[in-house]
Amino acid sequence: MREFQSIPEKRVLVVDDNLVGTRPEHIARAKELFRALAMAKLGKEWIAQATINFADDDELVSLAWDAGCRGVFIGFESPTAEGLRELGKKFNLRMDRDFRASVRRIQRHRILVMGSFIIGLDVDEVGIGERVAETAKQYGVDSLNALYLTPLPGTRLWEQMSNEDRITLKAFPEDWRYYTLTFPVAQCRRLSRDAVIKEMIDCNRIFYSMPRVIRRVWSCVWERRMPLINLVTNLSSRNNSRVECRTYADFQKHVRGSSPEPWAPVSADRAQVRTAASASLDA
Repeated sequence: MREFQSIPEKRVLVVDDNLVGTRPEHIARAKELFRALAMAKLGKEWIAQATINFADDDELVSLAWDAGCRGVFIGFESPTAEGLRELGKKFNLRMDRDFRASVRRIQRHRILVMGSFIIGLDVDEVGIGERVAETAKQYGVDSLNALYLTPLPGTRLWEQMSNEDRITLKAFPEDWRYYTLTFPVAQCRRLSRDAVIKEMIDCNRIFYSMPRVIRRVWSCVWERRMPLINLVTNLSSRNNSRVECRTYADFQKHVRGSSPEPWAPVSADRAQVRTAASASLDA
C-alpha cells in the first residue's frame, strides 16, 4: 500500500511474475491486498502478471477490478501440450482447463487479457508461428506478446544450452542489447535461426493483421471494455513488430560475424525471411 501511495503516476505496471500466486494462502493474501487498495481509493490503474488460475476465482477477479486492475498478462507459453511440459506449466496442463472460457471469465469483469507465448522451444517446428497466432485468437486474448526462448545467465536453461553449445551470443556486455526476448540469442533444436525469425514474423503478421485488430477493438466497444486502450495496445504492438522486422537484418549480420550456427537441422532460405518481413511491413 505504501509503495502504491508513493508512486505519482496514475498508471502502474506491477512487475511481480505472479501477483495472485497459486496456493490458497496466496489467493487469500491477494484478496486482502485488493480490498485494501479498493478502500484506499488511490485512483491508480494497473496491469499485473498472473497464471491462468487467476480466472478460477470470480471474487478474486472482481476485487482486482475494484482495486484498479485494468489488464493482466497471462503466460500461455505454448499452444502444444509438449511445449507446456517442456516449460513445466502445470496449471496450463490441467485436462479440464478451457482457456477460452477462462479468458472470458476475466474479460467479463472488463479486464483486458494479454496472452504471452514463447517461440523457439525444443519441440517447436515449422508452422509454430501461425499456430501461436491462431491459438491466441481461439483463446480470445486482447493482445499477444510472442517472445523468443531466451536463456539468461545463472538459469538452468543457460547451463543446459551452454553445455550443448547452443548459445549464439554470449560476448558480454556488448551482446546484452540483444537479450530483450525479441531476438533469438540461442539455437533451437528443430529450427534454424532464419526459420525461427520467420516464424515470429508470421505470428505477428497474422495476429496483428488490420482486420483482426478491428474485430478485437470492436469486441471491446460492444462489451464496454476499454476499447481505446485496446486499440492503442494493438496498434503499438503492430508497429513494434514492423520495427523488429527492420532490425533482423542487422542482427543476423552481427550473429554471423560472431559465431557459426552449429544447430540448424531445419535450414530456412534467407530469402523466405526477407519475404516474410516484406509481407509484414506491407500489411
